[in-house]
Amino acid sequence: MNPTLVILAAGMASRYGSMKQIQSFGPSGETIMDYSIYDAIDAGFKKVVFIIREDFADNFKAIFEPKLKGRVETDYVYQKLDAFVGNRTVPADRAKPWGTGQAVLCCKGAVNEPFAVINADDFYGKDAFVKAYQFLTTKVADDKYAVIGYELANTLSENGSVSRGVISTNSNNELTGIDERLKIFRKEDGQIVYEEGDQLIPLADDTMVSMNFFCFAPNFIDLCEQLFDKFLDENINNPKAEFLMPKAADEFIKMGKGQIDVIPTSAKWFGVTYKEDAPIVKASIDALTASGAYPENLWA
Repeated sequence: MNPTLVILAAGMASRYGSMKQIQSFGPSGETIMDYSIYDAIDAGFKKVVFIIREDFADNFKAIFEPKLKGRVETDYVYQKLDAFVGNRTVPADRAKPWGTGQAVLCCKGAVNEPFAVINADDFYGKDAFVKAYQFLTTKVADDKYAVIGYELANTLSENGSVSRGVISTNSNNELTGIDERLKIFRKEDGQIVYEEGDQLIPLADDTMVSMNFFCFAPNFIDLCEQLFDKFLDENINNPKAEFLMPKAADEFIKMGKGQIDVIPTSAKWFGVTYKEDAPIVKASIDALTASGAYPENLWA
């Protein structure tokens, strides 16, 4: 069964302050998402499912449908505040949906095959899609998922500290945990550190981190439904609580349901965490285009 690429594009981009998912970065007006879809098609993916906000659907489809028509099958899933909450009442002070785990759950019925999940506003690099497709067509199973692991040095911003999920593995290169490290940055002496309380703790350049690029069997969606129910019982009245995809993946391991392979990539990740990152992303894409890695116009 051919795998599907699921793109998390329902985010409000609150820190960045605009719909960065549709900002132009490429020489012919391409978004970061365009490059992910191009790389995914190149790797063998035949279908893309976009998770978006319903109020943004017409605008979104007008941008993506004309260029993707005939190149890849597309489908749309809407992440809504009240999706899969059952007969519970969503508190009035809850503004945003419930996070990336609920977003994946919204694919129930629309995605019934192995799938990869990525963020809309992250540039992951060709190698990551090739490796994800390979895993999803040869190794994925109900008890075997994967996460693409990036070298920390390839994921930093020059414009401020970042948060990253630091991956720990066992001797078989299977995931044993993802620890969220906040305020990671490179000091003037070149050492990467993260802040914990009033301490600066060093991290090696090649520390493996997760950038939310996962490969799942379709049964992960059912697991999300089960875990979301439990999450709501405990968090329905917390306006800031989020049900996150990596947390659900972590529960998959903790519950003894299977293993998650860590697939290392040397690809350079880049994304727009801060407004000031935008020119750097544009320059990086320009350099890749100049080197011949991508055509001047992806969809010409």
